[in-house]
Amino acid sequence: MKRTRLALVAVAALIFWASLLPAYAVPPTATPSPGYEARLQEQRAASRAVVAPVIKSRRVKRMRAH
Repeated sequence: MKRTRLALVAVAALIFWASLLPAYAVPPTATPSPGYEARLQEQRAASRAVVAPVIKSRRVKRMRAH
């Protein structure tokens, strides 16, 4: 009888201690989506692609003949 009571007290203490710990739950929207990850990878690869620099033409100021 004493062992059973001691075991119940120990289990109750463990359950109480576990209830004090914070829960680390992830919302369902935070789970990775394969399609979304693929689009992100494509977008990142495209942004890293070498783009030729745009050369701006210089305007030459013309002098007017009066």
